[in-house]
Amino acid sequence: MIMNTFARTAARRVVSNASRRAASTLRQGEQEARRALPLMAVATTVGGLGYLAVNQRDNKAQCLSNNTAEEVEEKFATYWPRNIMILFGPPGAGKGTHGPKIEDMLGIPQLSTGDMLRAAVAAKSEVGLKAAAVMKAGGLVSDDIVIGIIRDRIREADCKFGFILDGFPRTLVQAKELDKMLAEEGACVTKVVELQVPDEVLEERICGRWIHKKSGRSYHVKYAPPKSMKKDGEGNPIPESMTDDETGEALIQRPDDTAAALVKRLAGYHGETVPILKHYAPGGIVSEVNANQGMDGVWGEVLSALKRGGN
Repeated sequence: MIMNTFARTAARRVVSNASRRAASTLRQGEQEARRALPLMAVATTVGGLGYLAVNQRDNKAQCLSNNTAEEVEEKFATYWPRNIMILFGPPGAGKGTHGPKIEDMLGIPQLSTGDMLRAAVAAKSEVGLKAAAVMKAGGLVSDDIVIGIIRDRIREADCKFGFILDGFPRTLVQAKELDKMLAEEGACVTKVVELQVPDEVLEERICGRWIHKKSGRSYHVKYAPPKSMKKDGEGNPIPESMTDDETGEALIQRPDDTAAALVKRLAGYHGETVPILKHYAPGGIVSEVNANQGMDGVWGEVLSALKRGGN
């Protein structure tokens, strides 16, 4: 009884502090509740805490409603503990669509090795300077340097509750090096999600893709055509008519978004990814998602895969 009372009191204090610090928006309130959850977990262990209560000190403290608190508690009861995810998928599978949705839902960043590399070089960190020297000499950045960049990045505050790796590891050797680095940090990969799409479907997705280079906005001649698109007598888009909806600037097709290039890209993807999935499979953390269906269906499978114990 004493321990239960202690747990409830501790929880009230934790959440009350979070509520007082929260800003007036619902988003900020949810972030504060998320920060309080590790301490609540301790209180749960000590005294069997089974609910989230908000102890308002005055009528002005309305930032975190009971409904919001319950939603946050339910979310993190489902997806807790720290999520360290690897998102796999061939070109055109939908990583660029569903990765940001996972990022937004769980409040964890999606980390691209390319973005991290450029940021490290710009920041002139120790590992960034090493990478810059290698690239200036025309060489390939080594796995050790990439691992060092990831190590520095995941120590930042926004990775406290986890992160999503996109584009790394690409080989089994890199996967093992990643595991070693995470172990040194007292962590490990908790979920591996692969978006699966048949190769023949990917050809249609990739070869119909057009890009606005400056913004990165993506269009597709079949699924998301620009408003300006016109077709020739054979039903193919007229290149001169392919312009960005917002700026009117010309769209481009990436040099490797062709049928011939895709064959090589897919061969490389399958050859490198299968060993990595087999490496993580014994831990029961690998989930396969059928990405060859409607957007809502894919997202539903992704959510199921993200749940604790989900496969």
